[in-house]
Amino acid sequence: MAEQLNAFEMAQEQFDHVAKLLKLDSTVSEMLRWPMREYSFRIPVRMDDGSTRVFQGFRVQHNDARGPNKGGIRFHPAETLDTVRALATWMTWKCAVADIPLGGGKGGIIVDPATLSVHEKERLCRGWVDVMWKNIGPRNDVPAPDVGTTPQMMGWMMDEYSKLVGQYTPGVFTGKPLGGGGSEGRTEATGYGVIYTVREAMKHLKMDPKNSVAAIEGFGNVAQYAAIGFIEMLGGKVACVSCWDRNDKKSYTYSHKDGIDPHFLLTIVDEYGTIDKKKAQDKGYVVEDGGAWITKDVDVLIPAAIEGHVNADTVKTISKRVKLVAEGANGPVTPEADEYLKANKIFEIPDFLCNAGGVTTSYFESVQNDMNFYWTKQEVLEKLDTKMTQAFNAVLHMSEKEKVYMRDAAYMVAIDRVVKAMQLRGWA
Repeated sequence: MAEQLNAFEMAQEQFDHVAKLLKLDSTVSEMLRWPMREYSFRIPVRMDDGSTRVFQGFRVQHNDARGPNKGGIRFHPAETLDTVRALATWMTWKCAVADIPLGGGKGGIIVDPATLSVHEKERLCRGWVDVMWKNIGPRNDVPAPDVGTTPQMMGWMMDEYSKLVGQYTPGVFTGKPLGGGGSEGRTEATGYGVIYTVREAMKHLKMDPKNSVAAIEGFGNVAQYAAIGFIEMLGGKVACVSCWDRNDKKSYTYSHKDGIDPHFLLTIVDEYGTIDKKKAQDKGYVVEDGGAWITKDVDVLIPAAIEGHVNADTVKTISKRVKLVAEGANGPVTPEADEYLKANKIFEIPDFLCNAGGVTTSYFESVQNDMNFYWTKQEVLEKLDTKMTQAFNAVLHMSEKEKVYMRDAAYMVAIDRVVKAMQLRGWA
């Protein structure tokens, strides 16, 4: 049985390890291993049947030494304060390793959004803003979409904030719809960012992308565009994807003898990433248990679902052929699994480097909102490619210079940048 995962304890364990390597001052370490501010609140919502239901909401602001807090809002039935703390912490490191002038934040509501009507979701989104609006804003905390939330929800939230402050303020939320202050390229950004780092890792490992096969966990936004990018940008093959089936309340792995076609699967998936099983089987897809993705005989594994799925037990089922693990999700690999990957010399692109494409493009969106001038998709993706490539090479350089694992190197780059900002501001 896999170890019980507490995401925040995992985030602290990873930080503590690197704090020792960097010989950080104990006061600085204590500041960075805990969030600066946390909000926990109740949101009453009038439901369609006239009843009122009360939801639990969160917002955690980890560290804003380098700029406004940045991070998504998750609508998930298993959301916890510790999960939000961990994700906010990782966002601090993600923004720093990508070298964008933002800090780390995260929010959430304990809810399964699939159980709500459109109007109930809108009222819940506006209710979250009604509670938090005095503590967010373009210059102090900028939320964005995450698991269970969409660009439309960000549009509602931005509208509610604008009403409350009395002026149109598109920069308070990112990941908004196009035409409502959103940026071209944002939809593809996280998944494509994963593939930009995979491309650079393959160069380092001297792997031929065109003769490489990947297995992907997930089929939400990140996994969808990682699959498209791996096939269309690198010329590789994707053996399978997995996804949570909200009808059966379990996950399945979808594979095809010729490799999956992400564009076809996108035609049979709902907004929460559930693939229509029957339509997939009619097209020759094999449907297996949700954990089968990690056992596939492939060169690259891309866990792009939720935290902790590559753990002490599942990591032992990885094929000997695997050379590269690219963490599209936040915290998908536990510390115990990390040790296995190190021992087996499997190259790893850590989450807060690998999936930084989303927050980087969110930063671009904020810049465009401030300028009231918007770039083309090509311009956005070119800027993203440049940023992700620079970030990967900075971490690889640190890894080789200090002779440390890529995750440790990414932490060293990120923590060093945050500590320097704290020192410049007189915090340390």
